[in-house]
Amino acid sequence: MTDGLIAELQKLVERAYAPYSGFRVAAILEDADGKQATGVNVENASYGLTSCAERNAVFQFVANGLQKPAVLYLYAETQKHTAPCGACRQVLFEFDPDLNIVLVNQAGETRRTTIRELVPMAFGPKDLEEGV
Repeated sequence: MTDGLIAELQKLVERAYAPYSGFRVAAILEDADGKQATGVNVENASYGLTSCAERNAVFQFVANGLQKPAVLYLYAETQKHTAPCGACRQVLFEFDPDLNIVLVNQAGETRRTTIRELVPMAFGPKDLEEGV
């Protein structure tokens, strides 16, 4: 992961809309060719309608005609590394159970994982192929 990508995430997070929690998150979803889609979290006064940065990046990825994500870069303004929430993990699993994830904290330190590591035994498209 380059310093330029970390700087891009740190600039992107400024676009987050988090007036209630103040917890701003930015995501970049990238395919194997380096094509990217971005997302930030967008809160809502009706908390259940809040949309996370990761899901917003996935939706942009699909809307831009991209098909196979290779890596998700996830930045949060925290000292610890922040992993995707359960809903985001499920959405990401849909596209690639072995998706690489790079978590970045405010100091620019990284931690690598995969969706499969974060969601063992997750339900996905293959479960539907086995007969319903």
